[in-house]
Amino acid sequence: MKVIIIEDEKPSARRLQRQLKVLNIEAETMLHSVEESIEWFQNNPHPDLIFLDIQLSDGLSFEIFETVEIKSAVIFTTAYDEYALQAFKLNSIDYLLKPIDDDDLEVAVKKYQERAPQKQGVTLDFDDIKKLLVNPIDRVYKKRFSIKVGQHLKLINIDDIECFYSENKGTYAHTTEGRNYLLDSTLDQLEDELEPQTFFRINRKFFVNINAIKDMVSYTNSRLQIKLQSYNEQDVIVARERVKDFKNWLE
Repeated sequence: MKVIIIEDEKPSARRLQRQLKVLNIEAETMLHSVEESIEWFQNNPHPDLIFLDIQLSDGLSFEIFETVEIKSAVIFTTAYDEYALQAFKLNSIDYLLKPIDDDDLEVAVKKYQERAPQKQGVTLDFDDIKKLLVNPIDRVYKKRFSIKVGQHLKLINIDDIECFYSENKGTYAHTTEGRNYLLDSTLDQLEDELEPQTFFRINRKFFVNINAIKDMVSYTNSRLQIKLQSYNEQDVIVARERVKDFKNWLE
């Protein structure tokens, strides 16, 4: 598998290169600007996978794809807000928030490896991604969930859900009534279905509803602990790399 890194911060690029090496992936080529990347793509065979930062030293990396037809799969490495992340999810393998977590990186690489045969020869639609980045479109988000309870189906309105969480390979919705319901969806699938102004993914295992937050307190390693109205089965912690975006989301 041929992999390249496009990142204008050289220390970040080298760190990602080391993280990939642990996964037995060699990223020998590292590009640091739009101009350098365009020249490289015009003169070299394209890689299987690109780790792509959005803001480069001489412009947005989208400019690369406006000049050169790229048929590589892409994993974004970004610190952009929730609307941008939603856009990236539409046409990329995955996105990784900086600083990149080792476990998140491994999950993203596995996701690419699972989908690689389907990606061959497919050009990603970067024009659509760019439009979504600049002017996020109005989307229809989930209003309710139909959940099987025994032999019955129960409808739960989205406003009645305090949080979504994963546990023992299952995904659950916790309601304001203090009940937990097993869902058919995964948290990754929910990411495209939940209204981003109402729900925020604070870590790999939790989405929280802004209206259910009762308190927030400082936690170890620059993290935050969230207290919800009724959920108290385990600690609800904002991951360190997501604290900044979480605070912006609250405003």
